[in-house]
Amino acid sequence: MSKDAVIAKLSDVFRHHGYEGASLSKISEATGLGRASLYHYFPKGKEEMAATVLDRLYANLEANLLTPLQGKGKPLDRIRAMGKTLDLFYNNGRSSCFLELLSFGEAQPLFQPALQQTLSAWIDALAEVLVEAGQDAKVARCNAEDAIGQIEGALIVSRCLGNNEAFKRAIANLPKILGL
Repeated sequence: MSKDAVIAKLSDVFRHHGYEGASLSKISEATGLGRASLYHYFPKGKEEMAATVLDRLYANLEANLLTPLQGKGKPLDRIRAMGKTLDLFYNNGRSSCFLELLSFGEAQPLFQPALQQTLSAWIDALAEVLVEAGQDAKVARCNAEDAIGQIEGALIVSRCLGNNEAFKRAIANLPKILGL
């Protein structure tokens, strides 16, 4: 199995079980690899596995969310494109947020700098679009933080209620939430 395929399987395990719940036996079962093979790919163990998944997530975020937000076109069109990207990434609100799953418990101190970098990059890119649309920089930053908070909160609500309506509303209401 290629390392990319292993990382994809690891991502699923962490998304479904969180950092603490992703035991090596669950990881081994999901990847089909024994412990020796897992340590061959990731000599530092589970922490390195989660860090690698987080790095891949950031690269995906940068390529599919940040770059389009910073690209050409009308701000509202770029915001709507972000919503479509998020809808795909979060499987229409059915998938957990990896950032959220690493933000508490024993994972939090291990990944706080990377989580902060990832979330800050998203907030900054979104705020830049809002400034371009005419908002004051402070207002734009607050609106960006609020919108991302609504998206992330809607993922939790959708997962807990067993339906994705809250997430779908958050995505549909992005322009309104952002003050556009």
